[in-house]
Amino acid sequence: MRKPRRALATPLAASLVALAACSTSPPAAGRELTVWIMGDGSARFQQLVSTFTARTRVRVDAVAVPWNSIDQKFTTAVASGKGPDVLQIGLSKLRAFAASGALLRLDRRTLDGHPNLAAARFLDGLAGDGTAAGVPWVSDTRVLFYRRDILAAQGITRPPATWEELRATARTLAARGGGAFGYHIPQWDNTLPVIMTWTRGGEIVDGNGKIDFDTPEFHRAVDTYLGLYADGSVPTDADFDQVQGFVTGATPMLVSGPYLADAIESAAPQLKGRWWAAPVPGGHAHTSLLAGSALGVWRAGGRKEDALRLLDYLSEPSTQVAWYRLSGQLPAVKAALDDAALAADPLVAVYSRQLRDARPLPPVPDWDGDTGKALLDALNSIVLTGADREGALRALYAATGGTAARP
Repeated sequence: MRKPRRALATPLAASLVALAACSTSPPAAGRELTVWIMGDGSARFQQLVSTFTARTRVRVDAVAVPWNSIDQKFTTAVASGKGPDVLQIGLSKLRAFAASGALLRLDRRTLDGHPNLAAARFLDGLAGDGTAAGVPWVSDTRVLFYRRDILAAQGITRPPATWEELRATARTLAARGGGAFGYHIPQWDNTLPVIMTWTRGGEIVDGNGKIDFDTPEFHRAVDTYLGLYADGSVPTDADFDQVQGFVTGATPMLVSGPYLADAIESAAPQLKGRWWAAPVPGGHAHTSLLAGSALGVWRAGGRKEDALRLLDYLSEPSTQVAWYRLSGQLPAVKAALDDAALAADPLVAVYSRQLRDARPLPPVPDWDGDTGKALLDALNSIVLTGADREGALRALYAATGGTAARP
């Protein structure tokens, strides 16, 4: 497990422990919630909910689920009819998971009596219309992380502001030799080509609400994406570790989310002051991705009211701020982002600036397993196996064209 982004001894985090200690009553017998937490944050989540247990006498058992295992684990749970009481769901998967019928519909009537779960309290673009199968838990966006020291050693005094500048900077950095590159493209990231399209003023949804990649702006995004590989500026190893690449300086630039800052600070605290973040490069705009995770409630579970109480607690601004302190994941609640202590964090200022120009992926039925997969399959086939560009893109258009993106 990664270490917390900030030491638990902060006043805010310490208050969680103090409040939990105020109660001497043990959790009530039989009142326990099982919560699936994505990634390696279950121990930190367990610490976060100690206050909830002290208040309600409801025990919480946090179970870590790897991101790449959630689809199979969820499918198995649906087939057996036995799932967790609460589960974390990436927003790009929420529509597909909701279609299974296994999640409780969180409409206004269901949420009555839980004021913290009102849609208006969450960041625009994260909350649905009050009938969604999940409530926002954390927000996420993509920014450009860069090694200040390595760029400065090459005479580069500021991060690239356009994709053309980024490509030129990456070539300069790759020319250092000795196994050095200039940039890293995670081969699993199906959002980067979309961001590159948006920042050029393009769309991937046409006027009829259907997916359409065959646009001039997308073609220019592909030019940049493929060009970074053609320049030798990015590694082609599918197992390349983006954190280690950044820490060692092999790949001094990449577009990623705030979780990368947590990983860098944990892996290499000695780099403090030698790296930073900036808005994504652009041209027409600097629009980035608005993403994050939601929390869903198992419809057939017998502890739905306790589950909703937990969601309400997790949506309190103070809890959201505490989770950022523990995990480096951004709040989804607007009031938490406005918290004075959080707003004073210079990295949060970068993220907040980017969130003001960010948008969610199109609401297709299954972005990760369908549209986004087809996008990555096409681009990776070109750069990794030498597939014909035009043929690969035609296959992409055929596979995704006409897919409905419904709100």
